[in-house]
Amino acid sequence: MFAPDYHNIVQAAGNRTPARVPLYDHIVSDAVMEKILGVKFAQYLDGPEKDLDRYFAHYCGFFRQMGYDTVSFERSVGRILPNGGALRHHSPPAITNRKSFENYPWDQMEELYFDAFGPLFAALGRNMPAGMKAVGGIGYGVFECTQELTGYEGLCYIRYDDEELYQAIFQKVGDMLAALWKRFLREYGDIYCVCRFGDDLGFKSSTLIDSQDIRGFILPQYKRIVDMVHAAGKPFLLHSCGNIFDVMEDLIETVGIDAKHSNEEQIAPFPEWVERYGGRIGNFGGVDTDILCQKSPEYIRQFTLDVIRSCEGHGGFAIGSGNSIPDYVPAQGYLAMNRAVREYRGDLDETTQNG
Repeated sequence: MFAPDYHNIVQAAGNRTPARVPLYDHIVSDAVMEKILGVKFAQYLDGPEKDLDRYFAHYCGFFRQMGYDTVSFERSVGRILPNGGALRHHSPPAITNRKSFENYPWDQMEELYFDAFGPLFAALGRNMPAGMKAVGGIGYGVFECTQELTGYEGLCYIRYDDEELYQAIFQKVGDMLAALWKRFLREYGDIYCVCRFGDDLGFKSSTLIDSQDIRGFILPQYKRIVDMVHAAGKPFLLHSCGNIFDVMEDLIETVGIDAKHSNEEQIAPFPEWVERYGGRIGNFGGVDTDILCQKSPEYIRQFTLDVIRSCEGHGGFAIGSGNSIPDYVPAQGYLAMNRAVREYRGDLDETTQNG
């Protein structure tokens, strides 16, 4: 029978070869979990039947049943930002000029965040299966938090109109996130074996803003958080979509990330990321979400096995979706990938293979 061991993910994130290839998915939607488990449980999180322990018993149980060594869980700062949503919902931006920046309720963020999500982290810890820990933490990085308040287009206008304000927003967002991470690590750090945030810095052909701005204004804020995570004795995993090759050296050498997640075939196949950076950092991902949506289960199985074999001997890596498993990913596509990894590891029992 499969016995989870979170040390496998820790070793992969530290760019060491673990006892078995770990499975890793950044996010698996509740809807996909429910289809696979045959149990409705999402209503226990936010619905009228709210019961956090029942929710996390099913949530954590899914990861254990599917052969993971860890549970992926984070909660996004974007959900609690007053008048936020300029990135996620294209809402009117909360910050457009210096006055709105100075009047923003920055001092409320810590209370708002932990009032909303502290009970979830605590319930996650109470329901963690034996041998497992979590990967995640404070969702959203500096760039995405900034865009939640300014919007992408608004941020570009601020860059042109008031460069001092442009820099000050990144600094203030960094201050906010550093305060949240400090408390998170103190109160919930023991639940987690690897810490991460997601901050999409790129799109298909390049970074979303000038790479010099990323180096000058965003990465110093990253380093503050990564240093705290390291001081707590944990590796740091960066999830960042897009073509970010222009700043990868800075992320590795200056910021000190331990591992990187997210890959799209149209930018670079996962084995290319492993070939480029496998000597220095762990690489997580492997199977483009588009493949999981559009290809047959047998194609996905063979593709997954080929990815694993191509990565052998290139440092620590973990296999799963190149991005995440949102609602629209067919359960059969996800299962084909998951079972291929477990087939390679040899830990599928007859029930799992036929289920």
